[in-house]
Amino acid sequence: MCGIVGILGKSDVSERIIDSLKKLEYRGYDSAGIATVHESKIALRKSVGKIANLEAAFRNNPISGYTGIGHTRWATHGGVEIKNAHPFIANGIALVHNGIIENHKELKAFLAVQGMTFNSDTDSEVAAKLIEYHHNNGKNAFESIKETFKMIDGAFAIAVIFASNDNMMIGMRKGAPLAVGVGEGEMYLGSDALALSPYTKRVVYLDDGEFVVLNRDGFKVYTKEGEPVQKVVQSIKFEESKVGKGVYDYYMLKEIHEQPDVIRSVCDNYYDHIEKSFKFADIGLEVLNYDRIYIIACGSSFHAASIAKYWIEQYTDLPVEIDYSSEFRYRNPRFGENALGIVISQSGETADTLSALRHMKEAGLDTAAIVNVEESTIAREAKYILPIYAGYEIGVASTKAFIAQLMLLSLFSIYISIKKNMISSEKADAMLFGLRDAGEVVTEILAKKDEYKNVAERLIIGSRSMIYMGRGSGYPTALEGALKIKEISYIHAEGMAAGELKHGCIALIDENMPVIGIAPTDHLFSKTSSNLEEIYARKGKIITLTDSDGFELLKHISNYVIELPKTNEMTAPIIYSIPLQLIAYYTAVAMGKDVDQPRNLAKSVTVE
Repeated sequence: MCGIVGILGKSDVSERIIDSLKKLEYRGYDSAGIATVHESKIALRKSVGKIANLEAAFRNNPISGYTGIGHTRWATHGGVEIKNAHPFIANGIALVHNGIIENHKELKAFLAVQGMTFNSDTDSEVAAKLIEYHHNNGKNAFESIKETFKMIDGAFAIAVIFASNDNMMIGMRKGAPLAVGVGEGEMYLGSDALALSPYTKRVVYLDDGEFVVLNRDGFKVYTKEGEPVQKVVQSIKFEESKVGKGVYDYYMLKEIHEQPDVIRSVCDNYYDHIEKSFKFADIGLEVLNYDRIYIIACGSSFHAASIAKYWIEQYTDLPVEIDYSSEFRYRNPRFGENALGIVISQSGETADTLSALRHMKEAGLDTAAIVNVEESTIAREAKYILPIYAGYEIGVASTKAFIAQLMLLSLFSIYISIKKNMISSEKADAMLFGLRDAGEVVTEILAKKDEYKNVAERLIIGSRSMIYMGRGSGYPTALEGALKIKEISYIHAEGMAAGELKHGCIALIDENMPVIGIAPTDHLFSKTSSNLEEIYARKGKIITLTDSDGFELLKHISNYVIELPKTNEMTAPIIYSIPLQLIAYYTAVAMGKDVDQPRNLAKSVTVE
């Protein structure tokens, strides 16, 4: 959510800031703006809507400056209006802000008593006015920032520039991510390293409760009390060619097609097929120390956690509890003495998941983070890091990161089972070979794009609602399929356990209701097929995902059958998720939707 870019440059920075904001579009936003220091004044341009609107405003009325900040806003406090777009100006101070200032009402009331007036409905403007208040009362920039930092509560990343000094930029961080980029005679701030990647590969990640003072020669980091902090400059690995769309119309389609390589990457990083050895122990994670596992996540990551629960409980004696990150702390969970807490987050910055991680750490649990960004806050705070090696995922609707999470969790489940001597070597080998070969199977599925496009255009377009259903691990797979089509096509969809159909949802079935049934011929197939028969009897439009055996048994009741290769219980959720991604994609494209940047959504959710 939201994006920050700041540049202390050796030449005009305005166009570079706009270009960097484009790299943050994937985070989700509804307005954008830039501010520069020019001739001891703040120059400002901002607009509602896409960055293209900001570019147009800039071309019509250019601004310049060697120091500047930019922002993409995802609305929280205050509607999508130009007055609520960032940056905010307060008497020669320009500020951009990600996150939420939780005590903004109290601070606004305090500042109003001091004679301050406000021009927006946001919590962010309060921070700008608070810095102005301290500055007006005789404090310099450093002291004004320090005092402001002490007074504001919430999760935030803030960048500030001053008209009076074009060789200074200050950033502060609590909860929301903020990175410092180190250049040659230039310095940078960004809400993630991607925005800074065209300019530098050397970064410093601020920790919670720290602020940084930049000038063109370097940076100094302080605690919010003003005590100096020593930081290590890190080198980031980044290949520009892997971030572009290439030959694809949308990032989402590109990332769907990258999944065979991602599958192989996760396998190679966590299991050596020649030595027949896992690499989980290499990071110090010893699963025999634990008698219970908690897995906490949001969105698609929660669906991956739900599938992992089936796997781990089926093949080990470890009970697994799963929770939405946003709900976990509020039920006051009772932890056992030997529990392992696992959090899953693509970005590694998800605010609710970070709070859940800290809650488990405070309770004394060992924690592991399954993340796509090894430098993220969640990765840095967990005891063990389990990267998913998916590469940058730009599309808001997760595809390859979700599949990478499933791959890692499937290997982890087999590893636990082997360590506990609860699976035969023959069974384990069969599962591991199936996972290794899943990349080839996915490649075959991707080659049938006309089939998924046909299903979308013939059976889904024009529908107002849909049902996805499955049993066992097919249930959370259905939840993920329903989420995908909701996210990018805006068709209401419900994922459900097939056995729950007759406990209410069957009332929704008629000839206008598409139902996607996930029905591999596993030990639950007969029950799933019975549920599909119930839908057929009520004239629902049935789209069935099954294998060759299921095709023969279900073709007479299905409007369309997508035939998939035979799978086992480990590979089925991975294989069956791919057609669901493609159906959602082709539905959204046919409806003219913005697949990569669906309305109201953000890639990285850094507020609770």
